[in-house]
Amino acid sequence: MRNLFKIAIRNLMRYKRRTLLTASLISIGVIFVLVFIAASGGFKSLIVGQITDSIMGHIQIHKKGYVASIENLPLNLNLKPQAVKRIEEMLGRETEIESYSPRIKFGGMFSNFVETTNIRLNGVYPDREFKTVPLFTSRIIKGKQGLERGEILIPNLLARGMNVKVGDTVVVVATNKDGSVNGKQFKVAGIVESTTGPGGRDGYIHIEDAMETLRMEEMEISEIVIRLKDFSKLHIFDGKLKGMFSKELTKEGKPAFEVHTWEDLSPFFNIAKMIDVMTFFIRLMLIAIVTISIMNVMIMAVYERIREIGTIAAIGTLPGKILSMFVIEGFCLGIGGAVIGSVAGWIIVFIINASKITFNFGIQKGLILSASTKPADLLVISLIVVIVSVIASLQPAFKASRMEPIKALRHV
Repeated sequence: MRNLFKIAIRNLMRYKRRTLLTASLISIGVIFVLVFIAASGGFKSLIVGQITDSIMGHIQIHKKGYVASIENLPLNLNLKPQAVKRIEEMLGRETEIESYSPRIKFGGMFSNFVETTNIRLNGVYPDREFKTVPLFTSRIIKGKQGLERGEILIPNLLARGMNVKVGDTVVVVATNKDGSVNGKQFKVAGIVESTTGPGGRDGYIHIEDAMETLRMEEMEISEIVIRLKDFSKLHIFDGKLKGMFSKELTKEGKPAFEVHTWEDLSPFFNIAKMIDVMTFFIRLMLIAIVTISIMNVMIMAVYERIREIGTIAAIGTLPGKILSMFVIEGFCLGIGGAVIGSVAGWIIVFIINASKITFNFGIQKGLILSASTKPADLLVISLIVVIVSVIASLQPAFKASRMEPIKALRHV
């Protein structure tokens, strides 16, 4: 085997220009794929982090049927105190959870005593909410980084449209579950940067103020938002939670709760899926580049070395040895291209990170792209290149091994 490798490398070095061009083409394909995966993966992680860590959390728990009617923010589908207590007991036993935050969500009318418009409100415990969605405080662009009883955080779009400033007094009017109307005055504590998608027109008040506005005798929760210690275990823990809550049934024997990840609730998950699909097709392009390059160089090698093949066959070299020799040449080309491409790709990714490329996502500005190359990505891409190189070498190698020695020796 060692001799076959020596012969294969010697043959590749005999045709340096062709070998260099083929290895370069493979390397360019590897570089392109690596940089795309690193940049798109970094963009995806950044956007997902912005959505989960500033608005939605990782997982949400609702009463069964709430999400289907979530646009109406139905108060009659809130979780009763007994249900909330049961959920908190179950969540308290799970070590994978970093924090969770209950919310009361409702729609209302917002007035600055001159103009009135609609608003979506979230009643929260500030400390628990800020721990569960830690990037939320970074969205507060004016005012203090906190929330107390009698205060409200309003979205930037609403503040600009109605000329409301920090410190102003406003009124929120809401319809209660029984159909009566109640209002409450608030002081504007801060203005929250609006976002694209869910939460774009959401304001925030203390959860006890939400109870008072809605005249709740007991606290009824719309949703419980969960943050995990390890986001990579999202789907595993989601399956575990769904299994646990599937055993919680109503008196009618129907599921009492529903569990959703951010992917189920956010339209931005479609962007993440598009990035994954694009990555898949980019990898197909790499496979096509490597296949065409290796097959081309191997076919040329066979036709240029017909007499040489005839000679080694005539002196008793077995067809299997001849086949192995050409396959090893393809293998060496794949290894060389993968190594050079991986090193060059890693250097380009390093340069991208050092450049601190910034972009805007919706109204969120100045996000810095952080491209990352995982060892697993390098390994997978390199394996694909090497395997495809070997496969692409098989047809020319098989052709070489089946040549008749006499006919090959007569070839001019």
